[in-house]
Amino acid sequence: MLTIDNLTLHYGKSQILHDVSLTAALGEVTCVMGTNGVGKTSLLKAIAGTHLPSGGTVRLEGAAVERLPAHRLARRGIGYVPQGRDIFPLMTVTENLETGFACLPRPEHRIPDHVYELFPVLRDMQHRRGGDLSGGQQQQLAIARALITRPKLLLLDEPTEGIQPNIIQHIGEVIRLLRERGDMAIVLVEQYFDFAYDLADRFVVLRRGAVIEDARKGAIAKEALLPLVSV
Repeated sequence: MLTIDNLTLHYGKSQILHDVSLTAALGEVTCVMGTNGVGKTSLLKAIAGTHLPSGGTVRLEGAAVERLPAHRLARRGIGYVPQGRDIFPLMTVTENLETGFACLPRPEHRIPDHVYELFPVLRDMQHRRGGDLSGGQQQQLAIARALITRPKLLLLDEPTEGIQPNIIQHIGEVIRLLRERGDMAIVLVEQYFDFAYDLADRFVVLRRGAVIEDARKGAIAKEALLPLVSV
């Protein structure tokens, strides 16, 4: 589904990503790991089109997309859940979900039942403003909003950050269900090691903006991976 070759990214004169390459397959979770400041969030922004890469290629279903803006990438099937969620605090839950309609043809402007099946709390809070939700509820809303766009590739940036344990468990269950459907690739950036290790099919470890490890789960021991992603 996703193939990245030798991706570079600059912020002004500072180079953030150095020749990053990775793949993400349908029905799998590719987990991007590393300590703070190594370029994980920047990588997701480059894939999602919010930051233009300096070089390299990003291919979605074999087509080069690295020069496309974010709104066109969303229509091509990239769903992005940013760090911090970025929900609209003064809009209701329903209105937040409906912002995903911008990526869809008009006949598909509806909230699918499976979104509420995955996140029942959102059905109960349809008329509540996004800013009045708890952090965990806002994270569920942000993921649900991305799913409204019917993504082929789902990018999740730190979905457990600042969230209570029971919601973390529920989000993990949702990610497993999405993986088992087999119709999307998932790229997960996550600092919570046990959560990431449990979900991932492949690990990509960054250090100083470069890939230092790329391995399937069965090819690297947990004890060998942990020192690579710890301070």
